[in-house]
Amino acid sequence: MGIYLNPGNEQFAASVHSELYVDKTELIEYTNSRIGKDRPLICSSRPRRFGKTMAVTMLAAYYSKGCYSEALFSGLKISRSPFFHVHANKYNVLSLDIQWMYGNALEEIKRNSSVKVVSYIQEEVISELRGEYPECVQDTDISLPSVLAKINAMTKEQFIIIIDEWDCLFREDKNNEKLQKEYLNLLRGLFKGTPSGAFLKLAYITGILPIKKYGTQSALNNFREHTMVSPRQMAEYVGFTEAEVEVICKEHDMPFTEMQRWYDGYYFERIGHVYSPNSVIEAVDSREFGNYWSGTETYESLMAYIAMDFDGLRQLIVDMLGGQRCSIDVESFQNDITSFNSADDVITLLIHMGYMAYDSKTKKGFIPNDEVRSVFLRAIRNDGWEEIIKAVSASESLLKATLAMDEKAVAQMIQEVHMQSSSSLIYNNEISLSSVIALAYYSACRDYTLIREMPTGNGFADMVFLPKRTSAYPALVLELKWNKTAEGAISQIKNKRYVSALKEYKGNILLVGINYDMKSKKHQCRIEKHMI
Repeated sequence: MGIYLNPGNEQFAASVHSELYVDKTELIEYTNSRIGKDRPLICSSRPRRFGKTMAVTMLAAYYSKGCYSEALFSGLKISRSPFFHVHANKYNVLSLDIQWMYGNALEEIKRNSSVKVVSYIQEEVISELRGEYPECVQDTDISLPSVLAKINAMTKEQFIIIIDEWDCLFREDKNNEKLQKEYLNLLRGLFKGTPSGAFLKLAYITGILPIKKYGTQSALNNFREHTMVSPRQMAEYVGFTEAEVEVICKEHDMPFTEMQRWYDGYYFERIGHVYSPNSVIEAVDSREFGNYWSGTETYESLMAYIAMDFDGLRQLIVDMLGGQRCSIDVESFQNDITSFNSADDVITLLIHMGYMAYDSKTKKGFIPNDEVRSVFLRAIRNDGWEEIIKAVSASESLLKATLAMDEKAVAQMIQEVHMQSSSSLIYNNEISLSSVIALAYYSACRDYTLIREMPTGNGFADMVFLPKRTSAYPALVLELKWNKTAEGAISQIKNKRYVSALKEYKGNILLVGINYDMKSKKHQCRIEKHMI
């Protein structure tokens, strides 16, 4: 049993025996299904704090010859699989945490400037292999793929290679092309064709970024990828499912509705709602709901990305802060953090980082929940988006006035948002007016899902705020007019029977008509109550 070669099961055992453990061992059924296939290569990309390391320690504990884990897995879901004993603790496992090894390499470089990162990584692993296979590994061996090939040739033994944070060097040292090429050569030797096909039984690598589509990362283009855009068979293992969170809340006496408000929002078509594991665990452990992403390295990255000067990026973020879902082309992203060509590329990166969610069916991106929304607010506050912050600060009062049917106050508050706004919020038509109104109702995002241009059968309702499952508020149907009347907006809602599109909703509905008169630069508001 070593650090890298055939590690033990202590780390996974600590997780299983912790106060809060969610059984995700059925992931092993999927990894087992790839053993013996022509492409036994799996890449799981997901954000920080979404359980990547937990999966790695679980797989190492299950496959590694360096421990005996039958008792540890007893009672867990995978133990009921007919193939559980076929693969349990039967293989040589190499488990590498590239983030940790990169940090150690940098410390070593401080003491000896001639040390190279990729050489250091290989030497560390080869040293353990030399101790286990002294007849196969010489003191002069410096190439890890060559060493594994020699061991296989002499002993016929194969290896399962597990790499956590495989993309670390591309994120941490994004402009060091020489280092990246050396690292890719290592990966190519481990995973690309013969002789790696002889010594490799299975590969499972994790990262934040998907594998780059073109060029330099072609060494990995034979991996089966599972991402935040397309998780495929891995969907239920990305985070906690809603059913799992309900059980957690019940067992730990935590309010499920509040857990939903803070951490629900990610969504995969195969399994439904998904929660950030770390956030749920932290909330239960501290008995307090809050933002557990603040202060991380990714927060600083978020500030840099949303400040990028791409046409449409600022408006997309404003719209999504206002609760809208925006169409995003995720296919153009090159899967790196240096080759941005559009606002869509930046938003797609934020989806992979967990700062946005993505609905693959509608191909729309959105800010998933209160926790992430609070990080965006902190970022834009520090980046000088003063007009946005002013609108957000006033949004709580605007929602209260709307629910109280205070037409005069609603018109005045929207007027103030308009007057305070700078260029990013100045509007000159109904479309841009809609963006401003959505932002003005920012605080409604906690209790509502905003649907823009909702099809009704007789046209499209400009904006519909549907109460979330956790909300007791009435639904809101907003119709916006430009140089007409607020009364006309209410009449259109009625005449075109917009509320008929809410046939699945049972409860009160407020009809809200808002008009902007360009000549007087004044807003009007009318609000009526409607019951389905």
